Amino acid sequence: MSAAEPALRIEGATKKDLPALVDLLGVLFAQEADFVPDAAKQGRALESILADPRIGHIYVAREGKRVVGMVSTLYTISTAEGGKAAWLEDMVVQPDCRGRGVGAALLAHAVVGAREQGCLRLTLLSDEDNAMAHGVYAAEGFQFSGMRPMRLKL
Repeated sequence: MSAAEPALRIEGATKKDLPALVDLLGVLFAQEADFVPDAAKQGRALESILADPRIGHIYVAREGKRVVGMVSTLYTISTAEGGKAAWLEDMVVQPDCRGRGVGAALLAHAVVGAREQGCLRLTLLSDEDNAMAHGVYAAEGFQFSGMRPMRLKL
């Protein structure tokens, strides 16, 4: 980061961030094999999360006033863990901001947030060929699971 660039801040998202969050999910879903961007769907889901912290939390990375990345966690109960668990649902950084530690900062913040919420496990899914993301996740302590995801669209 040069002296002219504003410092990176990680903080909770607010409703005013909604347009930037929808744009970021558009970036994410355009690069993921299983999903297609749909601003209306993403907007509805993000509004639900922002409206009820029992559902989850969304954190943003800001440089000045610009939102340059986001991460969201959603809560559930794990019978295996015997308590609250979280899914790391979405994590994305603007393409022009990648490779500067924004994703690592977002991920670390999400892990701390999940611990503060009393979560006993944090699980995520990523594309099999996303080696860059896997390196970021591994650096934070995530490990590959022997379980394989399956999906039924309802």
